[in-house]
Amino acid sequence: MSEQITAAKATANTVRISARKVRLVIDLIRGKSIGEAISILKFTPNGASVPVEKVLMSAVANAEHNYDLDVENLVISEAYANEGPTMKRFRPRAKGSASPIMKRTSHITVVVSEKKEG
Repeated sequence: MSEQITAAKATANTVRISARKVRLVIDLIRGKSIGEAISILKFTPNGASVPVEKVLMSAVANAEHNYDLDVENLVISEAYANEGPTMKRFRPRAKGSASPIMKRTSHITVVVSEKKEG
């Protein structure tokens, strides 16, 4: 008996926006249907909504193309943002000193799966 695959995943690594900002956007769409999530992302003014929407569309394309899942029945089962590598830069300050600037990155992951019937 073969296992039926019911979930597809997409990730974007080292996206140049902090994981904290991405999590604010991801929390809005977790558990929603694909159409609803896309419309939420379109009208969310946060800068993080653009890369999150790209990852979501990639996960939907993976589900449709690789696993032949029905796009109408997909929901976002998992969505999270982890910290990526931090680029460390320094800004000159008074009296010859310097202060650090942390340019943070994040890894965005979205998993879509088919709705449970019933």
